[in-house]
Amino acid sequence: MPDPDSAVAWTVEVNGVPSSYVDLADATHVGFEYLEIMLAVLESVPAGPLRVLHLGAAGCSLARAIDALRPGSRQVAVDPDPTLMALVRGWFDLPRSPALRLRAGDGREVLASQRDASTDVVVRDAFAPDVTPEHLTTAEFDAEVRRVLRPGGLYLANVADRPPLALARSEVATAREVFGEQRVALVAEPSVLRGRRYGNLVLVALAPDEGEDQRPPSGPDWLTSQALERRLRSLATPVRILSADVPGTGDELGRFEAGAAVRRDPATPA
Repeated sequence: MPDPDSAVAWTVEVNGVPSSYVDLADATHVGFEYLEIMLAVLESVPAGPLRVLHLGAAGCSLARAIDALRPGSRQVAVDPDPTLMALVRGWFDLPRSPALRLRAGDGREVLASQRDASTDVVVRDAFAPDVTPEHLTTAEFDAEVRRVLRPGGLYLANVADRPPLALARSEVATAREVFGEQRVALVAEPSVLRGRRYGNLVLVALAPDEGEDQRPPSGPDWLTSQALERRLRSLATPVRILSADVPGTGDELGRFEAGAAVRRDPATPA
């Protein structure tokens, strides 16, 4: 769908669901608020090229932005629809391989094929048609993400939910079990976090640093830093970040997910 305010920008709809915003004049203009949040969090990752795996591709707007902001990055974007992959490659000015490789397939299967500690960032932004496939929300899936991330690597997940935010709460509980309570945060608009309306929440998780399993658990300083909070508040739509170690308030994220069940793969029949 063409943007009525721009001759060089489009919204990609997949089965009627808005899935990407692509601005050919400005790759960093990603359009959707949750992608702006992801870019703001990515600014906290040390400078330099990144290896990124996108599970869910659509128009590849986040991949285009990372390529523009982190020259030399190597990215793989996965989508189950090969026709969509062919169309967006032809329609839009996407980085060429090896900067950006498009791969048709199931996100979890592609994730399982990746080498241990081979990726700086994993992004999950997959929907079918407008909900995240369940097999991409479980503890077993998160454990695969943790496996392929390098020490200190970043996991970003788009969680679309509506009141009472049962999915978001259970995804937070799941991520905290896999990555550790101190290494998970949740970012969204205040009205969404309070369960007042449907919206997108961004789950942030960090793989442990080398040797951390042998040390007392701790979170990265930048996850609760004032710099990150100021950057998030500077977005066009102000957002809040919930984490386990908020000065003066304690474990806000723990209170958010209190009582939520960890999501697990269905048991295999005997």
